[in-house]
Amino acid sequence: MLSITRSSRAVSRPVLLVVRTLATESVHSSAPDDIPPPLPPKTLNKPSRPRISPYPRPRPAVFYKHPAIPTLPSTFGRNQLLPVADSTRALLESIVSQFDAPIRYAFAYGSGVFDQDGYDPLKEDDKPMLDFMFAVTHSAHFHSINMQQHPHHYPLHARLLGSSYVSRLEEIGPGVWFNPYVLVGGVRIKYGITTVDNLCSDLLNWKSLYLAGRMHKPLRIIKDDARVRLTQQVNLTSAVRAALLTLPHEFPETALFERIAGISYNGDPRMWLPAENRGKVVNIVRKQGPQFKELYHRLAVGLPGVQWPATETMVRQDTSPTARAAHLRKLPWNLLKGVSERYPRISELSANVDDASWLELARDERLPQTLTEEMRKIVQYPAAVQSVKGIASAGLGKSVKYSVAKVSKWWTGSR
Repeated sequence: MLSITRSSRAVSRPVLLVVRTLATESVHSSAPDDIPPPLPPKTLNKPSRPRISPYPRPRPAVFYKHPAIPTLPSTFGRNQLLPVADSTRALLESIVSQFDAPIRYAFAYGSGVFDQDGYDPLKEDDKPMLDFMFAVTHSAHFHSINMQQHPHHYPLHARLLGSSYVSRLEEIGPGVWFNPYVLVGGVRIKYGITTVDNLCSDLLNWKSLYLAGRMHKPLRIIKDDARVRLTQQVNLTSAVRAALLTLPHEFPETALFERIAGISYNGDPRMWLPAENRGKVVNIVRKQGPQFKELYHRLAVGLPGVQWPATETMVRQDTSPTARAAHLRKLPWNLLKGVSERYPRISELSANVDDASWLELARDERLPQTLTEEMRKIVQYPAAVQSVKGIASAGLGKSVKYSVAKVSKWWTGSR
């Protein structure tokens, strides 16, 4: 009995161990959710320091609505929009479009755009060079871009010294830089560069008459600008007033055109040196009469005392001292300054001078000669400076070539 009891106890012990083990394992595997989640990592609540960068952070963009630029009426200055043949218009526009540098105002002028006596358009060798003038906002910026695109337009020393040198040299004299005898689109052209500020100043005040005088004659606008169109209208009206003060009571319209076209040539040194055709003014007016009438007819009849029917070629004007004084008051400032120096009793002519002084000046019989001489003085010095400056801007080779062509025209006109 004792042996049976011992054996049963020995068998029951491993069974209990197995049961306990299974019970422990089953309880452990049946409650995984009772295990607490791991603790989050400890964080240090230190104040954050601003990051130091060697480059400043860009400012946020602020959108500002600029006021609209006022525009001129569509019909204002329509007399300046002279028509040309479609082929000529397309050619001029294609040439200007090949310049990457920004251009605000551009026009073409001269015998290559409008016919002149002395040129035979049917002869290939007699075709004149196309002349352009570009008005830009910043000259140095224009020359920098243009020098990269068209380096062969500039002489070697200008390319070496850079656009800043070109823009500084441009400011001397009338404020123009010329690139002559260059090929653009297979066409030989000469183009000048000036600033819009310089151009408008000359149009308003006649400080040099170098640009304003060129724009007294017919031209083709390629790129328009409202500011230039406005000041050009003032320039054309000033030319009419100055010409009327030097003409009699009645005269043919060609006399008015020749007097206006001759303003810029009157003091040009090339006209008394063997460098320009002496009959250039007559040649221009003879072929470009319709263009001159389109430019000036509406302006002239808008002035007090001027009678010029559109179907007639004779012009009549009021030559009384009152009418002439009205023209005198509105002449460009630089011309009035020179006129006032001729009359000691009138120290400085301006709108504030009393009417008696203006009437006294208008009665003077020497007034037409005084105006002609003062306009000659305005033109003379800037034109001479520009002629000398052309050697530096064009280079020696192109300057000689240009001079030979001008001497040839002078010889043709003097025969």
